[in-house]
Amino acid sequence: MKLMKKKLKSKKINFIPVNVPIIFKEEKIYVKDCLNTNWISSEGSYVKRFENEFSKFNNRKYGVAVSNGTAALEIALKTLNLKSKDEVIIPTFSIISTALCVVKLGLKPVLVDCDLKFWNMIPSQILKKINSKTKAIIITHIYGFPVDMGVILKIAKRKNIKIIEDSAEMIGQRYKNNMCGSFGDISTFSFYANKHITTGEGGMILTNNSKIYQKSKSLRNLCFGSKTNRFNHDDIGWNYRLTNVQAAIGCGQLKNISWILKRKREIGRRYSALLKENFKIYIQDTKNKFSKNIYWVFGVIIKPNFRIKREYVMRELLKNKIQTRPFFTPMHKQKVFKKMKIFSKKEKYPNSEFISKNGFYLPSGVGIKNFEIDYICKTLNRILKIY
Repeated sequence: MKLMKKKLKSKKINFIPVNVPIIFKEEKIYVKDCLNTNWISSEGSYVKRFENEFSKFNNRKYGVAVSNGTAALEIALKTLNLKSKDEVIIPTFSIISTALCVVKLGLKPVLVDCDLKFWNMIPSQILKKINSKTKAIIITHIYGFPVDMGVILKIAKRKNIKIIEDSAEMIGQRYKNNMCGSFGDISTFSFYANKHITTGEGGMILTNNSKIYQKSKSLRNLCFGSKTNRFNHDDIGWNYRLTNVQAAIGCGQLKNISWILKRKREIGRRYSALLKENFKIYIQDTKNKFSKNIYWVFGVIIKPNFRIKREYVMRELLKNKIQTRPFFTPMHKQKVFKKMKIFSKKEKYPNSEFISKNGFYLPSGVGIKNFEIDYICKTLNRILKIY
């Protein structure tokens, strides 16, 4: 701690955003190439290059670049050709996109709770929710660890239930030494600015199925007709294309993925070392039996027995130039879904409700400096009065 105090005296602390990405030299070279050649829309060569390189990185045959991670989920689900009111199992603790793609297609979302240690879907609850109406499961990996997928994949295969692996927060993560995003029928990713690699906005669909691949390409591009009758569209699609400029950024980011992943874990370990003695909070372990924490974000949960409000802690951190974000609001607590009466009022998911109420995450983008992490930890410990 003496070393940390010495550093803080010599460094000026400015406002610390919840995420600061890094743009490397490769991105600037590739984007300049787009501008110089006037290939700035979705027809440029970097789109296909990014699709191919990202697919290869994740051990998939095909990639379809799209405008964002939400678009990726919507397209992925529609390619499965499910019928109205078919059931799709999803986590209640997730970004709302996980439920939106189900609701928009007239399907029925079925929720499962998360566990308190790793904040992911509980496999045993997924198994209990499977019935004859279950046609798909969206396995969404949350924050730092992947879902324990073993038993889920086995039963899905046996019952012919389709799997969409939502790996938006898991770029570069491994489950039992295999890449997250390489499991199931389809996998989806996000390249928003706070993800491990970014294109500003953007997403990707990966699959080994050629029919899903072709259908995904059509759906992202308004389902244009044949070459001889282009403007006679054959399905209801979307304009969810990724631009060549965005793809160029993605190609540059992907070249530096090894450094990014190493840095994310360094950030997580530094936070862990400086906060491990804070008995008023819960933080995740650095690893579990099937993966190492990839620290998409560094999450903190205020323990309830100390009667300290999360909102108070977040306000105090902001007063000290530290931005934070609360944990996701569970799907069954969302205002819009209550209005639509999507879920029963009787549905209770205590784990998700608890971590949503008490959890928040600290600045953890790859652009954060070590002395800023030290300052954040010292400030948080002081606010919680553990010294």
